[in-house]
Amino acid sequence: MTYREEFITFMVRSGVLTFGDFTTKSGRKTPYFVNTGNYKTGAQAAKLGDYYAACIQEHMPEGITCLFGPAYKGIPLAVSAAASLYRNYDRDLPYCFNRKEAKDHGEGGSMVGYKPQDGDNVAIIEDVVTAGTAVRESIELFKHVANVNMKALFVSVDRMERGTRDCSTLDELREDYGIQVFPIVTVREVIDFLHNNPVDGKVYIDDEMKAKMEAYLAEYGARK
Repeated sequence: MTYREEFITFMVRSGVLTFGDFTTKSGRKTPYFVNTGNYKTGAQAAKLGDYYAACIQEHMPEGITCLFGPAYKGIPLAVSAAASLYRNYDRDLPYCFNRKEAKDHGEGGSMVGYKPQDGDNVAIIEDVVTAGTAVRESIELFKHVANVNMKALFVSVDRMERGTRDCSTLDELREDYGIQVFPIVTVREVIDFLHNNPVDGKVYIDDEMKAKMEAYLAEYGARK
């Protein structure tokens, strides 16, 4: 299997990718859900970092000088990705993350870990982007930290849904900020790989579930 196919299987086994009836933050009724908060073991964190690192190495083998994880879910993602980049590819990149509220004592400020410098090429490490709010807030945050280049955004799954325009939320971020966006997998790849393909003896996307997911994409998917 490719690392993308392994990642899909990993999400299912970890209880992160589930199927049924859910409501997203935007209020849409969806037949599947990705909950990165369900990762809870050291082994899962190590493997998760490996998948992010593989995606980073494939698309940007050079040119990144810092990884940033938006609070809160992005924090362990950035840390695990940085560890895997060093372990698997001998790339020792610094990482940082933000506090929800700036600290007014001690070292102060809103950033933890590496202190970004002018000219840094930053990659944001996120889980699943729906409205893109956290990413937009992160980009605005950096304007008050240092004069950095926001080079890339890496996410676990591209839901391929419309944002406020006809294109997807990820494409909106590309257009609005000139940032490169790379998902480990897309929902289309999830459908194609899991359709009638059992994981540990169980089929998660049968013909009925595939039809529901296709209908969801037809209604809410990007139109360009």
